[in-house]
Amino acid sequence: MHPKDLSIQDFTYELPNERIALYPAHPRDSAKLLIYDSGHISEDIYRNLESHLPSDAVLIFNDTRVIKSRIFFPKSTGAIIEIFCLEPANRYTDYEQLFRQSACSVWKCMIGKAGKWKEKQLTKKIHIAHEEVTLNAELIEKQPDAYLVRFSWTPERFTLGDVLQAAGNTPLPPYIKRSATASDEVDYQTVYSAHEGSVAAPTAGLHFSDSMMDGLHLKGTPTLFTTLHVGAGTFKPVKSETMEGHHMHAEWMHITTTFLEQLLTHIDKKIISVGTTATRTLESIFWMGNKLLNYPEISEAALKISQWEVYDTTKVHHPRNAITALLNRMKHNGETHLMIETEIIIAPGYPFQIVKGLITNFHQPKSTLLLLVAALAGDNWKKIYEYALSHNFRFLSYGDGSLILPQPPEVHSF
Repeated sequence: MHPKDLSIQDFTYELPNERIALYPAHPRDSAKLLIYDSGHISEDIYRNLESHLPSDAVLIFNDTRVIKSRIFFPKSTGAIIEIFCLEPANRYTDYEQLFRQSACSVWKCMIGKAGKWKEKQLTKKIHIAHEEVTLNAELIEKQPDAYLVRFSWTPERFTLGDVLQAAGNTPLPPYIKRSATASDEVDYQTVYSAHEGSVAAPTAGLHFSDSMMDGLHLKGTPTLFTTLHVGAGTFKPVKSETMEGHHMHAEWMHITTTFLEQLLTHIDKKIISVGTTATRTLESIFWMGNKLLNYPEISEAALKISQWEVYDTTKVHHPRNAITALLNRMKHNGETHLMIETEIIIAPGYPFQIVKGLITNFHQPKSTLLLLVAALAGDNWKKIYEYALSHNFRFLSYGDGSLILPQPPEVHSF
């Protein structure tokens, strides 16, 4: 069956509200860990993860950093307009450059109580380095799935990064039904986060502590870091009956030649992605390289992975060759990094090309994240979730998680 024909009703389960974690475990590495290894289930806590990893494991992390992307503008009437910044309106090949810009910035946004926004612009006072700053928001236009908002501020010398840090709030997911607190600024960020750009955390990594990372290093388990900036679309539910009617959200990957070189040195080992976003990044890297091998003259823009194209690809190369092709293309163009979108949807029927294991949280019913888990674990995803529900595991972003080590597939093609 083509994944387009999958019924989303086959990927649902009953999730009681009391099983949704509103706060994280403290300390973070004390969260419960379900271990699924070739059909067998056991449990432990994250602090002991390394004892459950294969001897040749390589962990791949998404080191994106969550920005304070939710801004509340009070009106004179007492109403509050909430602006949730999704992504910059213009393309940036370097997000560090984006957050260094001054004076103004235009973003695609979601707006709470948009119907009450009647003014030309909204204004609020914030403080940066003990100096008062005036922040303005001007509604430019309504788009099919978002709004374009122009932010401007005075004094203009402050950067966008300064403004968001001072004016914004931690963007907790919609199913965490409480206001963000000061502790969320730390809790909703991985200890290894490095590159600003996400509006949602790569939550599988929230359980890793500094001592865990040190332990992996001491054991000699390779840990590699790449970047995919998580968008709010990661929480977008599937509303169509079959997957063909669902539009997969695009997310920006930041790929470096250094990471590709590191990945090549470990390509024959047990590569385990920490989170669904790291999984999407790794598999997208493969398919970009595969396109280059099939179409050597393809443009950089055409390297973007669209939602279904990988399922229609007939000529599939070895992962080592695909990664090498992408690396050589970047070096030939004098590029040390590549900023590019992916819309890849990983659903049952997808043959993994790089990822051989997954560390991830427990995801919402009828979500593309659950489909990804089912693609790796097969029908045993139900067994995993039934165990988690019956053994008091906590669900979703601040909840517990799992290590999924499926039996290796016999073939590596469609």
